[in-house]
Amino acid sequence: MGRAGLDKEPREVRRMFDGAGGHYDLANTVLSFGQDRRWRRRNTKRLGAAKGELVLDLAAGTGVSTVELAKNGAYAVSCDFSLGMLKAGRGRDVPMVAGDGLNLPFPDETFDAVTISYGLRNLNDPRAGLEEMARVTKPGGRLTVNEFSTPTVPVAGAVYKEYLMRLLPVVARAVATNPEAYVYLAESIRQWPDQEELAALINRSGWADCGWQNLTFGVVAIHSATKPE
Repeated sequence: MGRAGLDKEPREVRRMFDGAGGHYDLANTVLSFGQDRRWRRRNTKRLGAAKGELVLDLAAGTGVSTVELAKNGAYAVSCDFSLGMLKAGRGRDVPMVAGDGLNLPFPDETFDAVTISYGLRNLNDPRAGLEEMARVTKPGGRLTVNEFSTPTVPVAGAVYKEYLMRLLPVVARAVATNPEAYVYLAESIRQWPDQEELAALINRSGWADCGWQNLTFGVVAIHSATKPE
């Protein structure tokens, strides 16, 4: 099966992730050297989802991030456009909904907070996706975007670049159901805007006061913003 191109044609991206679901969580843990669990916890803390709040976890994949969000008592809903990923996570005790990030199947102003982890980069129109997330969020509601970013330490950046382009595909072939998805991952990360550029995009897309927190020397950054009242 071919991988998706960087033009992010939705059907190709969906097929790619449908084929990656089987060992997706294991592959992410191995490829991130176990940092994925820490990144999920930090994202949950930054979003600040409280007991009783309704939270949308977009591009949730198998729902492992949704389970983390629900630990504080929030009612967290997984949403992903890949049926294969949702099927792989069907044993998790969280509600799962199939939905397109550019046309979410929820009414206006439904959620207290919304988050997307490593998924905004896969939308063929990230700004439209951010605007759609704002549409389904209540005024004053919160957003976090947990995404690979630009390392802030030169040495870390050089090592990271080599890992992405040389080692990651090799490791992916050993542990992933669909290793081509991780070749696409490496290439799409290299094309992604840095922290400041992404914050500006978020602020132009129905959100305000965007800031970010760097994790692991900026390999990952969590951007957060609020929807204006």
